[in-house]
Amino acid sequence: MNCKCAFRRSRQLLCLLPVIALLSVASGGEVKKESPKKEMHMTDIYDFKVADIDGNDVNLADYKGKALLIVNVASKCGFTPQYKGLENIYCQYKDKGFEILAFPSNDFMGQEPGTNEQIKTFCQLNYQVSFSLFSKISVKGENIHPLYKFLTEKSTNPKFAGSITWNFNKFLIDRKGNIVNRFDSREEPQSPEVIKAIENALQ
Repeated sequence: MNCKCAFRRSRQLLCLLPVIALLSVASGGEVKKESPKKEMHMTDIYDFKVADIDGNDVNLADYKGKALLIVNVASKCGFTPQYKGLENIYCQYKDKGFEILAFPSNDFMGQEPGTNEQIKTFCQLNYQVSFSLFSKISVKGENIHPLYKFLTEKSTNPKFAGSITWNFNKFLIDRKGNIVNRFDSREEPQSPEVIKAIENALQ
């Protein structure tokens, strides 16, 4: 074969390469596309990771086996004195496996405007809070935190679903991670109803 023929044949093969590649894909060749990432669906309260008031990551799985009261809090609300009642029930039941997880939120009338550091100082100076405080989050609307989306949606909390109505809504979780009760902002932490529910959750 002379040089001209060889050159012409090489050009023909180069032209055919895209066609060969397409035929390979159509016939089940091993040209792979990256599969899209699946959205992660939380199905358990212990699936969540949250930031504490100092910005450290906390796995809620660390609270397995304990009864939890999850509360959205604020420093400039008419219900803010409930911090005292929360601290009292925490001290009363913490040795029995009870924890309070408080999540500051500025979603209602701007009643939690401070930084995490300011919130922590306020709680310690005014109410000697010793239960767990977490970083400020949104508990409703477009920017709702995944934990609060889990707590308020019908699909994940059919019995106690519904938007957070104001600061100091309270969700009670039993030792097995089940959401067993919900209390409105007006329900005082030391009310007979809350105390009875906590004692039942600790059983």
